[in-house]
Amino acid sequence: MTLLVILTVVDVVLLIAGLAFYLFWVGTLLTRIAGNLEECAELVRTIVGHAELIGPGVAHINQTGGVVAGALPLLYEMAEGIVVGVTPVPEQPAHPPTARPASGRRRSRLHDAVGFAPPK
Repeated sequence: MTLLVILTVVDVVLLIAGLAFYLFWVGTLLTRIAGNLEECAELVRTIVGHAELIGPGVAHINQTGGVVAGALPLLYEMAEGIVVGVTPVPEQPAHPPTARPASGRRRSRLHDAVGFAPPK
C-alpha cells in the first residue's frame, strides 16, 4: 500500500511540474507577443500622425486628378488628329498582290501520319 501512495505522490508532483513548465512557457510567449503589440501600437500612432498631416491635401489632390481625368479624352482626340495629319499615306498598287502565308503552301501532317499521299 505504501508503494501505491508513493507512486501517486510522484505522479501528482510530475503533473504539477509539467503544468508549471507549460504555464512558464505560455507566459514567456505572451510576454513576447505583448512586446510586439506595443511596438505595433507605436508604429500605428506614427502612421496616424503622418496621415493627419497629409489629410487636408487629399481633397485638393482628388480634385486635380478629376480635372486631369476629364481632360484625357480631349487630349486623346487632339493627339489622334495630329497623328493622322502627319502620317504619310503610302501609294496603293493598282492590283494588290495575292495574300499568301509566310510559310508557303500549307499541308496537313495528318495525311503523313496515316500514310496517305494526296495527288500532286
